[in-house]
Formats: sequence, C-alpha cells, structure tokens
Amino acid sequence: MDAVIEQHSPPVVQDDTRLMANALRMLAVDAVGQAKSGHPGMPMGMAEIAVALWSRHLKHNPHNPDWADRDRFVLSNGHGSMLLYGLLHLTGYDLPLDELKRFRQLHSKTPGHPEVGLTPGVETTTGPLGQGLANAVGMALAEALLAQEFNRPGHAVVDHRTYVFVGDGCLMEGISHEAASLAGTLGLSKLTVLYDDNGISIDGHVANWFADDTPARFEAYGWHVVRDVDGHNVDVVDRAITAARSAGKPTLLCCKTVIGKGAPSMAGTHDVHGAPLAADEVAATRRALDWPHAPFDIPAEIRSRWDARERGRKAESDWNIRFDAYRRQYPREASEFERRMRGALPAQWRAAASALVQDADHAGQLIATRKASQQAIEGLARALPELLGGSADLTGSNLTRWKEAVTVNAEGGTLHGGNYVHFGVREFGMSAALNGVALHRGYLPFGGTFLTFSDYSRNALRMAALMKLRAVFVFTHDSIGLGEDGPTHQSIEHAASLRLIPGLDVWRPCDTVETAQAWVCAVDRDRASCLLLSRQSLPFVSRDEEQIDAIAHGGYVLRDWPEPMGRVAKRVVLIATGSEVALALAAIEPLRENGVLARVVSMPSTNVFDRQSRAWRDRVLPPNVPRIAIEAGVTAFWRQYVGLEGGVIGIDSFGESAPAEALFQYFGLTVERVIGEAGRIAC
Repeated sequence: MDAVIEQHSPPVVQDDTRLMANALRMLAVDAVGQAKSGHPGMPMGMAEIAVALWSRHLKHNPHNPDWADRDRFVLSNGHGSMLLYGLLHLTGYDLPLDELKRFRQLHSKTPGHPEVGLTPGVETTTGPLGQGLANAVGMALAEALLAQEFNRPGHAVVDHRTYVFVGDGCLMEGISHEAASLAGTLGLSKLTVLYDDNGISIDGHVANWFADDTPARFEAYGWHVVRDVDGHNVDVVDRAITAARSAGKPTLLCCKTVIGKGAPSMAGTHDVHGAPLAADEVAATRRALDWPHAPFDIPAEIRSRWDARERGRKAESDWNIRFDAYRRQYPREASEFERRMRGALPAQWRAAASALVQDADHAGQLIATRKASQQAIEGLARALPELLGGSADLTGSNLTRWKEAVTVNAEGGTLHGGNYVHFGVREFGMSAALNGVALHRGYLPFGGTFLTFSDYSRNALRMAALMKLRAVFVFTHDSIGLGEDGPTHQSIEHAASLRLIPGLDVWRPCDTVETAQAWVCAVDRDRASCLLLSRQSLPFVSRDEEQIDAIAHGGYVLRDWPEPMGRVAKRVVLIATGSEVALALAAIEPLRENGVLARVVSMPSTNVFDRQSRAWRDRVLPPNVPRIAIEAGVTAFWRQYVGLEGGVIGIDSFGESAPAEALFQYFGLTVERVIGEAGRIAC
C-alpha cells in the first residue's frame, strides 16, 4: 500500500476530490429523484472509489469509446448505473446533461441498467448481478491472449487493464465463484476488482445471510487481496490500485464504504439502496455535503477537473504512434489485429464457408451432429484465426476441440496463450466469460456443454442475445437420444425454451450439411447462436444446390410432394428438426402408398425461419394444407406452426433411462406413428 502512485493526470488536492465525488453523488440523487425511481445508494457510496480510478488510472478516450487499447471498465453492480452515467458525462463522452435528466425514461441513453451499444462508453450490459464480473474475466482473458499473439519485443500494442466495480450481491451470486476461480487459475493479472463492501443489500444488513470471509475466499482462488481499504479516501484507494498493477495476479480491493454516504438520516441503511431520497432528505444532503448548487448544476471548475478528453486524446495519439511503428515492422500482424478488432471476417471467408458446406455434402456420412460440428470446427479454425473455443469439462463429449487447437493454461503461474480453454464445470461462468470475450473483440468465442445444462447458462445466453453478440454456444446430447443417462440429462423442454429468447438463433440440424451451414450462419451474423447437436448418429440427406443454400433460411422444403400413385387428393406437410427429420423422410413412401402425399420441411432454426418474408414462409408451409411437427421435445411450442387442428409428435414428460432406440420406440417417436397421424389429418 506504500507503493509510488502512478499518476495519469495532474495532482488532485483533497478538496478537489471531495468536490468531484460530491458531483457524482448529487447527479445520482437528482437523476433518481427526477425519475422517481432508481438506486442512489451505491453511487453515493462508491463516489470516492470512482474518483480514484477514473481520474488517476483509467486509460480511455471519450472522443473514441472504441479505441482498441483502452482500459475496460465494468459496472457489475449495474443497478448503480447513475454512477457510470455521471462519470461518462463528466469525463466528456457524448452523453449530454439532458440524457441524465431523462434517466430511466423511454428511449433515453440512460436506461435503468447500463446497456452496451446504447450509451457511449458502456462496455457491457449489466444488471443480473455477478455477470458483469464474469464478462470482465472474459475481457481480461481476451486482452492477455491478444497480447501474447500480437505483441512483439519493443512493441506492446496490446497493453490495457480491466477494472470492475462489484457489490455484495455480485459476490453472493454463484457465478462469482465460477468466474473468480477461473481468473485465479489463469492468473489474469490485469484484472482489478473493486468491491463495494458496505454490508447492505435490499433486505438490510447482509451479516445475517452473507457471513463469508470474502477476502479469504478470493485468496484461496489465487488472487491478490487487499482488505479494509478505506473506500472514502481517494488517496488510499489510489495506492491500492497502483499496487495491484504489479501484483502479478488478479486483484480484489475490499473497499469499506457507507451506502448512501452524505444522506444524513439514510446513509448506512437499506432504505437508500433502491429508492429516491425524499425531498427533505435531498435538502439535508445538500447541506451536509456543502453543495449549494441547483439540481444537475455542476460548476465549471469541477467539470474541468473531471474532463478527460484531452488526456484521452493524447493517450490514444501516443498509442497510434507506437502502432504505426509496429505496422512498419510487422505489417501483416498490424493488418490482422485491426481486422479482428473491427469484428470483420477474413477476405477469404466466403470461399472458405462455401467449401465447408460442400465438404460436408460430399462426405455423405452417417454420424452424430456433434461429430459433424467438430468437422466443421476443423474447417472454421483454418479459415478463422480468431476462433477461440472451449468446453465446460466435456470436451470429449461435446467434441469442441479440433486437431490443431492449443490449450490455454497457466503452468508455472504464467499464462500461456492458445485458442482452446478448458473452463471446468462452470457452465454459467463459461457462457458469461464468452460474452466478455465477444465484447472485447479480437476473438470469435464458442463454448460447449450438454443441452440440459443450458439451464445453468440461461441468463448469460439471454444477455448474449440482448447485447447482439457474435458468440456461439454448442449444446450436445440434445434429446432422449442421449440414452442411458436418463431424464436428468435428457433435454425435453430446452430447445423450445431457448427459441423463446428474442434475438437468439437456435439451430437443431439433422445431418452434416445442416450442421456446417448452421456454423456458417452463426459466424456470419452479428447475433448469438446456439447449436443443438445429437449424441447418436444420424443419416446423411442428399440435397441439390438450391436446397443447400435454402438451409440458411432456417426452414426449407427437403422433399416435395411425390408423384401420386393414382387419383389422390390428400396432402400433408411434415415439419421436423434434428434426428426426427429421418422419421419424416421414412414416412413419405408408406404415406404415398396409402394415398397421402407428404412434403417434408426441415426446420433447423425456427428463429431464422420466422424472420423470412411472408412469401418464403408461405412457399415452404403453404396455407390450408394440414401440418404435423415432429420433434423429441415438448409439443406446445409447435402449435404456432401447425395450428390447433394440426398434429404434433413429441414428448410432454421427462425421459427414461434406456438405450436411445428403446426410448424412441417407447415414447412413440416412430415412423408408424407419423404415418398414422398423417393419415388422420391429411386432406
């Protein structure tokens, strides 16, 4: 704690820091009061911590929020969003005072919780507690790997840190254990977490339900921990942050604070956590803080102390000079770094994607789609150097690793770069960390586990969709086809429930070609994707070029009406996904012999199909023709496609423990049942 302070701005006298902190406090008080909702307690309690970090350490440029080598700042306790909005406004980001006055109002840039892509300077969408911390672990991992991949002797073009504010709620959530354990194992030394240790949550004093020795817990993870940092002393916090820079480990600074500091009768109570201060309390707070200014009025001298625009411009300019020198010596690496930080795909991507799908078509293999996915990953890795994969302890089952993959590890206490991460049994932490990697940019992340364990990851999947992240979540063992492991591991409701998340593309391919095309679409599009893959082998389906291209529409005609054997008038559409496509195909000829013509529609992604034009959807699913949906999962989801009069063949109970073949027979997922149901409703 007695290390020399590394200054990034002119020295700040104590009175200046008091005024700077009070400016943040009162902006939060005024904005929450005007909105008549919000959380003033955390911004008031963490104001001095914010002064120490943002005025003395954080490397950023308000003129360019996307500067590649900026430090990343994550507000994991996102309910305290007015602290971040105040910081962004005062330091010079494009967030005018009028937006702070519109806090929590429709279409403002200051929503109740920070949202990436909406507010300049916000690095990630936070709110579900603990996920911001896990996102930050992903960001720190991306920085460390990019530094090893691109830095050269004398050219440290990737050299930034990740800072996180967290509260008690973040550290009570189980995801904090998963993420922090992984960060300690990997030795992510440029990760600094500042813990708002105020002892209060919504229900009151946390001692009755959160009595952990939190510092000891993080020490056990392998972190550098500083206990009992005075969170209201800017210089003390400053020295703690400086010491963290040379700790050689991720750092947790336990900052003792008073929630709602400055509010005479509410400070230190849970009443100030999530509600506006009453008018008399606001007036009393102004008097207690010696803040005579009107609501939202920040004096020019205080604004000038906060203004980081010139400092940020110089920091980026200095980096640009260094990067230009790097470019002269390493032009190929410089060009590749810039491409990847833009999120652009390689120039050869389109040809590589076409070859990937064609190879899958020519293979004509009877294999599980998890194996087809691994084959696709092999091709993707050759075309996409930014591919960064992993699995939650199920690599050999998910088949997410490719032959040339290099494992990321921290043997000897030093991180060794690679492109494959063993996340351990940490499904939620893995998924949220992948989101952080995607947010950081430079890598295209994916991770795998069993589909039934998507329940553990679900909120991170939702956040990936909400943030429109290009991240791929690979879920294998997608149905009762898992077999003997039984109902605890057999997914019944998972495919349907994931499809309900807006903005998430869920793919359940039926063979090698659909699997390859699903991967191509997942890479091509700026949205999160889930791939649901089989454990059991599935037959290859022949297609023409037009049908192969049509897979990208999410649903397409795989087999059209066969020629009638005689005079027939009955028709039916069979809609199927994944392993059940084979049942639909096998039913075509017996139905024809019984006077029913069946069109088979493969619908690997209902989400993608729903985005197609009305003309496409009507072409694939013609109106007024009866439909049957076939999928080894809950049936209610499919009513939107088949209507109340259509048929659905699925499973509305949990599974059983038995070989896959016996289970499909037991639950009636058979060709005979398809034939019987089609004969009943065809017209």
